[in-house]
Amino acid sequence: MKGIVYKFGDDVNTDLIISGRYKFSITDPNELAKHVFEDIEPDFYKRIQGSPFFIVAGKNFGCGSSREQAPLSIKYAGAQAVLAESFARIFYRNAFNLGLPLIECATDIIKDGDEIEVDLKKGEVSSSIKGYSLSIKPFNKFQKALIEEGGIVNFYKKYEGLKIT
Repeated sequence: MKGIVYKFGDDVNTDLIISGRYKFSITDPNELAKHVFEDIEPDFYKRIQGSPFFIVAGKNFGCGSSREQAPLSIKYAGAQAVLAESFARIFYRNAFNLGLPLIECATDIIKDGDEIEVDLKKGEVSSSIKGYSLSIKPFNKFQKALIEEGGIVNFYKKYEGLKIT
């Protein structure tokens, strides 16, 4: 995967990812995506149009509420993955259940606007332009399967259960 970085800091909570005011008023994930990060940057959705991208943050990304709209809005906005030093536990689970890859790695060196490549097989994030390469925490077998199938619902339908054969 290759794309442009949109970088945020530590403790980005779910209300900053997608405002709670949309919790019940928008049910279409494509429409929800148009409001991703709008309380931090009102024109964020317009800014991300046209190029593959990644969300990169510091520690504790996705803290706050447990609602699935936060990872759902990121996924439907088109993010290839979210990279952070750490994730809030419920956000982490919800994202993988939706098929949104979350990559744990050191992110200090990654800057807003960097062009990066993420190679899940090699387990690294790199920027040939900036000259860095970072190791990432590998996915377990189940996480890989969820990502490959596009989330837990698709996985369950395909395998008629939650066991990996």
